[in-house]
Amino acid sequence: MPNKLLLIILDGVPWRNFRRLFGNLEGWVERGEARVWKHRSVLPSISASCYASLHTGVTPQDHGCTGNGNVFRLAQPDVFSQVRAAGGVTGAVAHSFWSEFFNRHPFDPVRDIEYDEPDSSTINHGRFHTMTGYGHDNQMTPCDLDLFATLTSLCARHSLTYGLLHTCTLDSMGHRFFHDCREMDHACFVMDEMLAPFIPRWRAMGYEVIVTADHGQDARGHHGGRDPLQQETALYYFGPADGPAPETVIEQLQLAPTILSRLGAPVADTMRADPFLR
Repeated sequence: MPNKLLLIILDGVPWRNFRRLFGNLEGWVERGEARVWKHRSVLPSISASCYASLHTGVTPQDHGCTGNGNVFRLAQPDVFSQVRAAGGVTGAVAHSFWSEFFNRHPFDPVRDIEYDEPDSSTINHGRFHTMTGYGHDNQMTPCDLDLFATLTSLCARHSLTYGLLHTCTLDSMGHRFFHDCREMDHACFVMDEMLAPFIPRWRAMGYEVIVTADHGQDARGHHGGRDPLQQETALYYFGPADGPAPETVIEQLQLAPTILSRLGAPVADTMRADPFLR
């Protein structure tokens, strides 16, 4: 396959927090080494529904995941399966919902928390976490530095063509503290600082990199509806492809066909949105 790409999803970051608080990402934009666009989620703007749409390129009304309580093995073609069909190697470091959607349901922690399956038709190398017991007083989120390092290790050891990383830390912090507070400012600063050293490392390994979120979050720490704070996030792209004008809004259904087109993998007939990178 001609290219390699990593998709980094920082769960639950609204547009204004990305543009205001992620100084490293914004610094690369200022230097011309990255580009940024507004990215608008599907409805409902809830995590599981967005995960499913990001990788199938169809709406929740089509794939059927109506929220976090309705997770199952999806029927539609997805980014992982299309990359595998083209002969690529896939990996994911993510919440267990991703494994249930695109590999096996229900999630068995012993079987599925870590696996290497070279012959899989979807995810070859999976490293998942469940966040079992998650709540207001205990977020149950892994350290993001560890997640970034794990993805980098998979890239180096298994020559991934496509890799996904998903972390819930900022979404969980937003639900607990809301967004206009020093705790959230600091959490975004720490995430930006932890992520930053890995981006040039991934680029040096030959990867194009997309950093975005599945959805935003409003002033009361909520998402799921149409409010711009809930739906709108940012999308940063590091790579050589041509993209649209800076004021363009990227629709979430464009991610799957864009990733596949960059990798030279077949875009499924069900993925009808136009790619935004050429």
